[in-house]
Formats: sequence, C-alpha cells, structure tokens
Amino acid sequence: MAFTLQIGEKAPDFSLPATDGNTYTLTDFSDAKLLVLFFTCNHCPFVVGSDEVTRNTAEKFQRQGVMFVGINANSKYTKPDDSFEDMVKRMDDQQFPWIYLHDETQEVAEFYGALRTPHFYVFDENRELVYTGRGVDQPKHVSQITVNDLENALSEHLEGKTVTTPLTNPIGCNVKWEGKDEHWIPGEACDLV
Repeated sequence: MAFTLQIGEKAPDFSLPATDGNTYTLTDFSDAKLLVLFFTCNHCPFVVGSDEVTRNTAEKFQRQGVMFVGINANSKYTKPDDSFEDMVKRMDDQQFPWIYLHDETQEVAEFYGALRTPHFYVFDENRELVYTGRGVDQPKHVSQITVNDLENALSEHLEGKTVTTPLTNPIGCNVKWEGKDEHWIPGEACDLV
C-alpha cells in the first residue's frame, strides 16, 4: 500500500485550528469547486521561495471557485519556528490568500501522506484527488521555473479535461515529524532525503 493519498481517493476529513482563530473541517470548504490543500510551513526555503508563486496561483483561480488551504504539520519541537504563534505572525505579515491550519498532532499529515513542504493536493467537487505533488519544478529558485504543474492541473480540470500529469514528486523539505530524524518519512527508509 502506498503511503501518500492516491489519485481518485477521497479527501480525509479533519478538524484543525487556523491562524484566524476559527476551527475548520472539510465541510467548511464545501462551496469550493476545487479544493487545494497543501502541506506547508513557516521556514522551509522551498516554501518561502515559492510563496509568491503560490499566492499568484491562488489569486488567479479564486474567481473560478478554487479554494486554497495551507496546513502546517511540522513539529515545533523539531523546528521551533513552526509554532502556531509563528504561523499567526507569518499570516499577519504576509496576508496570504488562504486559510492556514495547524496540524499539531500530525495525524492529518499522516492521513494524507504528506511527504514534503510544500506538497499540494487538488480535490474536485466530490473531493476526489485529481492532482498531487509539486507546485512548480523550481520552488526554491522561481526565476528558473519551467513548468507550473499546479496551475496546469487546475486549468485542465476547470476546462473539463483529464489532468495530463496527475502525479509529480513534491520538491521541498521533509515534513518535520515529532521525535524523528529530520530525514525520516513514514513508510520509507530513514536515509531518504
């Protein structure tokens, strides 16, 4: 059995606190035509490097009923600047156009099979997975981007087409699992980076 969620599988439900003071479940986003859930954090250079690209994509597709929701599952004990307090500060400073949820127990990240930050999951109206993986091919060096897989997937799906490339490898830092080595990925060998 694969660790990460497979194309066609339903989005697992959750109940997580957000930086805006509310708690959200999957049904709170039921009005969205497409739901983009992405595992992210405060510090990873791949996240920070591509934040503005993600912002542009979120704003570009917002008018078409696409909702973006970021989830930080990193352990604050492994990476202190991924604390909820730092999440709130980051959203206050950056004013990103998405809801930013905190997965302190890391259970949601395990259910989804989050591998890296950032790791994107695109769900259709039935909340079935139509795309998962990277946002772009160069998240750390945006001037070198040659393909935006996330935008391609959103565009194709909204045009009623099958997503040409539904699965890519996420590029970024490993999720910082509590009590585990920095390079550990559930279900895989510890020495994978």
